Amino acid sequence: MTSLIQGIKRYRLLLIFSVLVLVVMKGCELFPEASFELATDSRLPRWVTLPTGLSRANTSLRLDYYAVPWRRARFLLQESNGHTLKRENGDMRCKAPFEAKNPSKGFPPGYPAYEAITVRGTTEIIEHRKMEPIFYVTDDPTVWEQYRSMGC
Repeated sequence: MTSLIQGIKRYRLLLIFSVLVLVVMKGCELFPEASFELATDSRLPRWVTLPTGLSRANTSLRLDYYAVPWRRARFLLQESNGHTLKRENGDMRCKAPFEAKNPSKGFPPGYPAYEAITVRGTTEIIEHRKMEPIFYVTDDPTVWEQYRSMGC
């Protein structure tokens, strides 16, 4: 009987530990590492379809980066009143952001920085032009060629 009680206590400790690990991991989803808004002069990613009756002017797209327990991205499409229309999780294709091999002049050191993100099988390259809470979707063929050559 004593060994049965010890076995139950052991499983209870394992269960408590497992629940704590899950809570910590899930809690990290509440706190993104960084958040960005899509620039008004950037196109929408190809996986975004605006609902009928809504336009780019009365919607916003937010990008949140998460680093724990693995690198990933989440996109949040919202109406201007804050109502969430859609959430999309994205897989980050490279181990870290990359920079253009030959960046254009006029950018601060380390910029522009790029992230390749895949949502529902479609990859887009996200561009960060400087340290600000704004992002762009790029179609620059030089950046796409560099991404493909990296083998991410």
